Amino acid sequence: MTRSPLIFFAAVLLLLTAVLLATACSSSPSPSSSGPVAFPDGELVDLSHAYDEQTIFWPTSDRFRLEKVADGVTAGGYYYAANNFFAAEHGGTHLDAPVHFAAGRQAVDQIPLDRLFGRAVVVDVVENCEGNPDYQVTVGDLLRWEREHGQIPPDGLVLIRTGLSSRWPDAARYLGTAERGQEAVQKLHFPGLHPDAARWLVGNRPIKAIGIDTASIDYGQSTMFESHRTLYERNIPAFENLTALDRLPPIGAFVVALPMKISNGSGAPLRAVAVVPR
Repeated sequence: MTRSPLIFFAAVLLLLTAVLLATACSSSPSPSSSGPVAFPDGELVDLSHAYDEQTIFWPTSDRFRLEKVADGVTAGGYYYAANNFFAAEHGGTHLDAPVHFAAGRQAVDQIPLDRLFGRAVVVDVVENCEGNPDYQVTVGDLLRWEREHGQIPPDGLVLIRTGLSSRWPDAARYLGTAERGQEAVQKLHFPGLHPDAARWLVGNRPIKAIGIDTASIDYGQSTMFESHRTLYERNIPAFENLTALDRLPPIGAFVVALPMKISNGSGAPLRAVAVVPR
């Protein structure tokens, strides 16, 4: 007895469907299995200053320049705009790659992506800095935060809020001087992270990265840049000249900080954003 080809192919199709469904069910992850992490929901907060003619740079660094190439209606009748831009790596809101102060450590393009996003810990030292432009965040400040909010989470991003971002772009008030050149460096006055606190972090808390709303992780009067060296030796990058940290809770925000991917760069402009739970 012969069968209709249509019936035969229908049977084959039903069999294949059953096999695929069985395979999918057997390979589906259990509820306890780890899977893709959904992007958190919440209010987006921009943590970066814009780049323009007022952007603050280190006194010895070249400033940001925007060179207009085109801006108008073309011969073809359509509008066209384009620019060239020029900037030092370390100015405005930017990333410090570990190689900036640690030979052989990661350059900008070598930093693993998972170091550039994660749960944020905001350590508020605004009151300490108001009367002391040379304040350095201590181990005691970090332990105080932990007493109030719990231990700094593994793989967290530690962000230090000094309150100085409210002075941007007034270089005299933000840096301690608006002068330019090598002689101006000794006149810098702004808060930073004490080297002892940097050593405590690398020895006790496996953080992904650190950030601050001043021009440097080390305070303005530093000459040996010990906090930079301690952190960067462990391939912990830094985000400098952040802003809007006052809009983040002490814990609970999720931060994404993506730099321009400069091959072998020691630093790069940074667009950092936070997702604050509603």
